[in-house]
Amino acid sequence: MADDDSKLSTTALAKKLDIPVQQLFATLRDYGWIRRSGDAWTLLPKGEFEGGSYQNSRRYGRYIVWPQTLDHHPLLAAIESNQRITAASMRRYYPRLHARQINRALAEIGLQHHSILGWELTELGKSLGGKQEESESSGAYYVTWPHEIIDHPVIHRELTCQSDQIPTAEPADAGAEPDLFASPAESVSCVGIDGHQLDTPLQMRVCNWLYLAQLAHAFKRALPTEELITADFYIPAGNVYIDCWDSDISAGEISQRLRKRELYRELGLHSLEVNAADAERLDEVLGRGLLALGIRC
Repeated sequence: MADDDSKLSTTALAKKLDIPVQQLFATLRDYGWIRRSGDAWTLLPKGEFEGGSYQNSRRYGRYIVWPQTLDHHPLLAAIESNQRITAASMRRYYPRLHARQINRALAEIGLQHHSILGWELTELGKSLGGKQEESESSGAYYVTWPHEIIDHPVIHRELTCQSDQIPTAEPADAGAEPDLFASPAESVSCVGIDGHQLDTPLQMRVCNWLYLAQLAHAFKRALPTEELITADFYIPAGNVYIDCWDSDISAGEISQRLRKRELYRELGLHSLEVNAADAERLDEVLGRGLLALGIRC
């Protein structure tokens, strides 16, 4: 067996294959060679069979390395890097985001914009390889991107943040394994895209959803009552209050929230609740809920 010092990290292997790093991570995961465990990748039996092993770095800790000749493996040699991808296919790398959220995120950083025709490419998006397309079935506009867009540092940073994932610093050597599959951790700072300092990851996801939907909103807005009671979010357009119910709130907080629910009903205020189980389907919960209250987004 070759000495580990002569082996390639996954990052270096991707460069040798001339494909995006994140595409290789996803491919090895899909083949069952590696899997995510906490904040690190671990080898599976299939990966060990193909020559994968571990190497330790004082700076980056333990990471997976591969034989120099693995680029000739038929499964890897068949990977095409010249494919174009859409927001929907980017979900392979950001599974916690829906295509609509990815499209909105790309629009927020100026790569495209939404019109009555669909998603239209901007000059900035064109400079990053975006191409305007039109659906043959509906005629709606959409944008395709070069596969390498998933390794762009700005795209990586923004979509990773919105996935509640931990951005990985780009290393100076092949020992670093930047990827988009880190699990949420307690240390993740709950700061919304709009700068709001939130209390929980669920609040951060709701805040980001509202911002990307271009809905002006306040955080911890007081209800129109003499008693000082605040809603998690307030949307002036439509006068809608939104509260997030995390799964691990205290008995005292549950009592306060039930009291708030009664006030909404007594005062005839528009309100929505987002539960912890709703985190993966905000488009459905918030989109439909707000539409029922007269707000299109």
